[in-house]
Amino acid sequence: MMKRLALCLFVLVVMAPFAWAARAPVDNLSKNPYVSALVIDADTGKTLFAENAEAKVYPASVLKLMDLYVILDRIEQGKLKLDEMVQVTPEASKTGGSQVYLDPKEQFSVEDLIYALMVQSANDAAVALATHIAGSKEGFVALMNQKAQELGMKSSSFHSVHGLPPSEGQLPDVTTARDLALLCRELAKRPEALKYTGTASKGFREDKFMMHNHNKLLGQVAGCDGFKTGYYQAAGFSIAATARKGGVRIIALVLGSKDRKVRDAKATELLAKGFTIVPPKPELLAADAAQRQVASAVGAGKAGAPTSTAKTTTGAKVEGAVAEQSSETAAAPKGDDGGWGKFFIGLGVGLGVFLVIFLVAGFLMKRRGRVHSKYKNRS
Repeated sequence: MMKRLALCLFVLVVMAPFAWAARAPVDNLSKNPYVSALVIDADTGKTLFAENAEAKVYPASVLKLMDLYVILDRIEQGKLKLDEMVQVTPEASKTGGSQVYLDPKEQFSVEDLIYALMVQSANDAAVALATHIAGSKEGFVALMNQKAQELGMKSSSFHSVHGLPPSEGQLPDVTTARDLALLCRELAKRPEALKYTGTASKGFREDKFMMHNHNKLLGQVAGCDGFKTGYYQAAGFSIAATARKGGVRIIALVLGSKDRKVRDAKATELLAKGFTIVPPKPELLAADAAQRQVASAVGAGKAGAPTSTAKTTTGAKVEGAVAEQSSETAAAPKGDDGGWGKFFIGLGVGLGVFLVIFLVAGFLMKRRGRVHSKYKNRS
């Protein structure tokens, strides 16, 4: 019995490093109701409300707004085209968390992958775009940090293209509400940016896979057309939100909340607070009406597309209910999971091996006992 126990413990010790190797540990920064919050007038940059706006946080997938800024800047410079085809790399296809299940045999346009990046918060799309544009994730991260410095984001440091928890030996992405407000102001000046961030749902891979935006304020808060949510356990739930009405655009940041619903409620409350402080601008009402018409045309995506399965060109299927799982389910987060998915897979493998060895050892010892008894009875 002692030999069996020792053998089982040995198996678990051997398996443990593989289970834990996926992600490096990071300090848990989340608080209730949030770590920091900031509300600004997008047109003037004036601060309307601030609480710990300079506190450093992990942006998680809110970081993808910097991806979007770099991509749109490259398009504006003529160095990238929306209809340009992007070859999926093996590295991109292996990226975990929220994804659109890219396959190395596939190609997609830059625009298709931008929608995947903003609507589905697809980490695999982020890697595919980054590699296509800069040759590597590291090259694209350098572009992200360069643009951050140009915008005056002095307290921000990016180390990934997707915002997932840091891998072993990697530093976490860090930013502040104040820095993100600078980025959001720049994006708010670009109608094409709001076209992507304001899309609630859209078909991908010829509508075989439906993407749904994790920003639940879209369609719930009047005039909301952006920007982005983010979550992993140590980072908490964060959102960079914006809405425009009465000729006024308000930007609200709520970062590091322990609860998704609290985060969304606070963001909704702060946007409303902003609109009570800044008076309407009647001269811009016509522009708002035109913008709403554009948003209604492109924001809904193709909601009538089938949602049952997601298919790759290899014919593999991913059940729609799983494929569309939000990365922000408070009870059991599925998207930016901090490596827990890999941990539990490793743990499951270890326990499976443990069970097999236990059963085999028990069988052998039982058989040995019968044989011993048999010979003993004959003597």
